[in-house]
Amino acid sequence: MVTQPDRSAPLLRITGVKMRFGGVMALGGVSFDVGHGQICGLIGPNGSGKTTLFNCISGIYRHIEGDIVFEGTSLSNMPRHRMASLGLGRTFQNVALFKPLSVRDNILVGAHHLGKTGFLANALRLPAVFTEDNAAEARLNELLELLDLKAVASTPAGALPFGTQKRVELARALIGRPKLLLLDEPAGGLNHSEVDELADMIHRIRDHFRLSVLLVEHHMSLVMRISDKVVALEFGLKIADGTPDAVRNEPEVIRAYLGETTEDDHAGAA
Repeated sequence: MVTQPDRSAPLLRITGVKMRFGGVMALGGVSFDVGHGQICGLIGPNGSGKTTLFNCISGIYRHIEGDIVFEGTSLSNMPRHRMASLGLGRTFQNVALFKPLSVRDNILVGAHHLGKTGFLANALRLPAVFTEDNAAEARLNELLELLDLKAVASTPAGALPFGTQKRVELARALIGRPKLLLLDEPAGGLNHSEVDELADMIHRIRDHFRLSVLLVEHHMSLVMRISDKVVALEFGLKIADGTPDAVRNEPEVIRAYLGETTEDDHAGAA
């Protein structure tokens, strides 16, 4: 009997997560939730622990304390190769594509974990293999259409502009049918018009695939525009957690980004 996930509980729950590199505490006990169908923005100055937390969620790093629970399953000791099959998809700050391969082949790599047939079935080309191939091809065509990549489907990924490569990487994460999409600085390197297109695309993806999104981003206007909630970190600690308006006006967030202003500063300026 298949147990249905409890949608009254958060999709992702992070509780007291700590991570240390030598003598440096990169995460000092971070806790927050990401709900079903929610877009959550993770912000903070450079060195605040955002990417470290992403790496803990996706199994690249092993946190030293606390727990990360995804759909009721703890990820704390989960092998990293299991993350995709559980329903986590991720993009990276630096686009990680197989540049000589076509856009089509780069995207299909992300569907590898969905295959259930083994070596012998593939060698003999049994009917189940064709069923899997057809399902992957249908998903691929859906993503090529949704992310406006049909015209470059046969083009080597390395020959494409950076913004288009970002969409290819996004498609590769989506073809694996994630329930939670982790976006690590998706607006990095994009121009203003591409950032606007990205904002619309993230909303469209969330609604079309009914998934949740957790994104790390320095582009504050993008985060505040698309997020249902925002979590702010500084020096590995959570300093705010709430709606975009609440976090935008949180004194600790203003201080972290703009610096602390004292009465002496005002007196000196006068």
